[in-house]
Amino acid sequence: MAQLVKLQDYISRYETALTRYPTQFVRLKQNQWDRVKTQWLSGEELPNWEHIETDEENEEPKERFTFFKKIFRRNETEENIEEVNVENELVDNDEIIPEDETTTLFFEPKIVYHPQTLEELKVMFLDQFFHFQLKWASSTLREKSYVDPKFLRDTLLRNILQQLPDSYLIFYYPIIKVKKAPVELDVIILTPTECICITVVENDNMAVYVGNSERFWTEKVGKVDKKILNPLIQLNRMESVISQIFTNQGVDIPIRKVLLSRNGYFDYPGSLYNVQFIDKREFPKWLMQLKRSISPMKRMQMQAAQSILNHVQTTSFNRDIWNVENLKE
Repeated sequence: MAQLVKLQDYISRYETALTRYPTQFVRLKQNQWDRVKTQWLSGEELPNWEHIETDEENEEPKERFTFFKKIFRRNETEENIEEVNVENELVDNDEIIPEDETTTLFFEPKIVYHPQTLEELKVMFLDQFFHFQLKWASSTLREKSYVDPKFLRDTLLRNILQQLPDSYLIFYYPIIKVKKAPVELDVIILTPTECICITVVENDNMAVYVGNSERFWTEKVGKVDKKILNPLIQLNRMESVISQIFTNQGVDIPIRKVLLSRNGYFDYPGSLYNVQFIDKREFPKWLMQLKRSISPMKRMQMQAAQSILNHVQTTSFNRDIWNVENLKE
């Protein structure tokens, strides 16, 4: 399950500790899935499934009191996080994270039916974990953002997160500050070996997008034709912004551009350098190719993600640290 590093301008725990949360996310998800699967295989009654704990979430009162003391002792300035020594893959370095950056988020599966097969169980688990992941990706211990409900219904976001490997990092329409001006980009997938910039064109079902090098394209839906802005303009702009960020931060990772439509078709004469046209015919094959990656996270991938996070715009709300229920969300 790919990791949602940044969603629009929502707060992200990855902003506070990028080197820690990828491994914590993978461990959290795997531990919960192993327990759920073990219970199902052993024939335990599914309604007995209860809260699945993580390492951090079930604090005793004494530990809770210690947490508040840490809050009061916290320096008002931003804490410096020691750089992680990673050679070819991401490693777990919990010791470098400020102590007050723990989380009390937890995931509790709600059993709405009895899955008959392991595959049904997996689908149910991932669908519910997707909701948890949006909460995970839009909050920290001290701050949270209110997620627009439309993202819960966003099938592209769900497909990307559920279908791609854990080692993929996703930026979904992030707001980037360019010369102090906010700029909304589209979808960015950071794989261990490359950065994929994706512009989505899904205006109407079964539409045909007739393109060229001009400023406007033609969208054909049945017998109706209408003009749309050339989506390559936005795609090239996004690639330019990301390329400039990488150059300034000393990040050396290839950038590939994709024009995507899951419900329509592209009619573009010839081909363009470094641009893939992925329409309804090509999408399943393209997604399957991305899923096959077994490469672990790389040092340059993490540097690329951090360089983007250094330029994101964030809007969030402070939590009430005295309200324990807020901590459990």
